[in-house]
Amino acid sequence: MEGVTTNETITSHTEFVLFGFPGFIKNRKLLIIPFTVIYIIIMVANLFVIHRIFVIPSLHSPMYFLISLLLTINVTYTASILPKFLVGLTFDWNQITLAGCLIQIFYISFMSLFESGVMLSMALDRFIAVCRPLRYNDIMTSSFLVQLSVAGIARSTLFISPMVILTASVRFCRSNIILNFVCENAGLLSLACGDTSKPQAVGLMVRILVTVTDVSLILLSYSCILYTALKIAVGKARRKALNTCGAHLTVAMIIYLTALISSVIPRVQTHMTPDVQNIISAIYHMTPVSLNAFVYGLGVKEIRRSFTKSRKNKTMSR
Repeated sequence: MEGVTTNETITSHTEFVLFGFPGFIKNRKLLIIPFTVIYIIIMVANLFVIHRIFVIPSLHSPMYFLISLLLTINVTYTASILPKFLVGLTFDWNQITLAGCLIQIFYISFMSLFESGVMLSMALDRFIAVCRPLRYNDIMTSSFLVQLSVAGIARSTLFISPMVILTASVRFCRSNIILNFVCENAGLLSLACGDTSKPQAVGLMVRILVTVTDVSLILLSYSCILYTALKIAVGKARRKALNTCGAHLTVAMIIYLTALISSVIPRVQTHMTPDVQNIISAIYHMTPVSLNAFVYGLGVKEIRRSFTKSRKNKTMSR
């Protein structure tokens, strides 16, 4: 596991230690409480909204299918990060193999790109609903939704695989301690003793390409929606057209702003402590998945109304 030199040959590490929040070394177990609470909130909130969409027939529409797909990504994304960290805190078992680290990097990056693709599909759905309402049922069919999902999976796999393959080819001999609670590509590459320019360049190129493309198309879509709503719809119809887009835009802003913050701040503040870097990482990984369910659960009238109705039914049955 340790890097040793024998006949001028450096052995690459195959096992690492995820040592998040090193400044809390004496009170690390206290971190179990806040992160467990965060994990429970994320899982309960997302699964509740998914359940409401699944059991209420009136919510069986393309828009709510995409919402449930987004929240399912949130659940699986969180499950790939926090349980491992909580187990490490509880039992002091922080080891992870190189293969396990690469799998986590692939999965986290894959889900981030897939999430962006779902947001783009949501924008397309709202564009057709508002700007092409007469063709909505003909275009947004079940088969088309499946095609969008498959295309999102294929795009994420195609973009992320080269970065992970290039990272796997690097030798890691500086240290086997990752000062983070999750395997991230930048954190793993910081332990490399060889040239890391290729995986870093590919990772940066993918992030810029996907973010710029998706954000541009989303903004274009909602600009057309706003123009159409203000030009054609009046009164209640206009408010409905705008309200259906409000939650999607809020979620998109949360996702892309947290990604932007996590990318810019570490590059501006080069002398950050590992704890500050961990906090930024936690904000990036946990904020969107924590808030998305609340935005849709409270911001979308149909889901909010179904929740209120179910509470009234339970109260009357007592």
